Amino acid sequence: MYQPNTISGNKPVTIGHQYSHLVFFPEKFNADDAPWTVPLIVRRIHSDEKATTVGFEQIETLIKDETLPFHDELCVNVADSTYSAVTHLGPLMKQGHDNLVIVARSRNNRVFYRQAAPVKEKNGPGHPTWYGERFDLKDPDTWGDPDEVEEIPFTTRTGRNYLVKLEGWYDLLMTGRREWPMHQFPFTLVRVRVLDEAGNQVFKRTMWLIVIGKQRRKLSIREAWKAYGQRYDVEHYFRLGKQRLLERAYQTSDDEHEENWMYVVALSKMQLWLARDLAQSLPRPWERHLPEVDRKTAGPSFVQRDFGRIIRQIGTPARPPKPRGNSPGRAEGEKQPPRERHPVIKKGKKAPQSA
Repeated sequence: MYQPNTISGNKPVTIGHQYSHLVFFPEKFNADDAPWTVPLIVRRIHSDEKATTVGFEQIETLIKDETLPFHDELCVNVADSTYSAVTHLGPLMKQGHDNLVIVARSRNNRVFYRQAAPVKEKNGPGHPTWYGERFDLKDPDTWGDPDEVEEIPFTTRTGRNYLVKLEGWYDLLMTGRREWPMHQFPFTLVRVRVLDEAGNQVFKRTMWLIVIGKQRRKLSIREAWKAYGQRYDVEHYFRLGKQRLLERAYQTSDDEHEENWMYVVALSKMQLWLARDLAQSLPRPWERHLPEVDRKTAGPSFVQRDFGRIIRQIGTPARPPKPRGNSPGRAEGEKQPPRERHPVIKKGKKAPQSA
């Protein structure tokens, strides 16, 4: 949660709780389709947990649920660079899910390896060779020629012409740990660059994508890039919750009440998704020229405007509210116990141990 009044020496965030949202991105068949994002699992990250561990548990719960319609289909999970760490990819790959492919953004300073050359027979003692030549993302001399190259031209709404150049390297490896032997799980590395008409790179930093999973070859580098591009819709998802659904307006000192409120907001987002075909477009006078008005399916904000009419058609079994008098309030002399004080937990890097 952004906070303009920063804590001294820290990023512009405020003290609070972390939540992990596992969401579903519907397929987009047109370029102007609404950025819908459907919540599936919402869970608070406790102070003694990491986001990567909670994300692994959420994906495990979803993949093992045989009642879901996409249980036997190819599932593509897109994630930010936090979830490209070995602590997240290692447990997922070790579970051996045949229909799970992960597309995660990688940091620009990581080092990967090519597969080692096959050895016919090992006569002496020693550890077997798992990794071959280095693939340093900061050193272009270690890359070599890509296994696949693809160029995708596109034009922005303002009329500017750009070219997306994709380069893919197959069967690279990352170092793991004793419990997560990552040398057994090769992946495809995709380099993404946006070039202007003169061939210059538009953005300062290059984007690297890791495509890992048993069926990773079923995704072309173009499909992997498009799948990760849809991840931006989750930003609209959080913006809708914070600005329109009062996701961060509920304040309480009880963790259980806070979690229940997050579930209520997630359910409200699901109801908007289910009512998308019933909603009527109700644009403001200054919004009638926007392209969102001509969409076949309304977006989340447009559905929310018409949701009052939709829910009135359903009706409610509740009785009308009755007027009541003034509350008597607390008894004279009654004192409430003070709130329990908890220490602020800061998750940071551990200090190096002295020799």
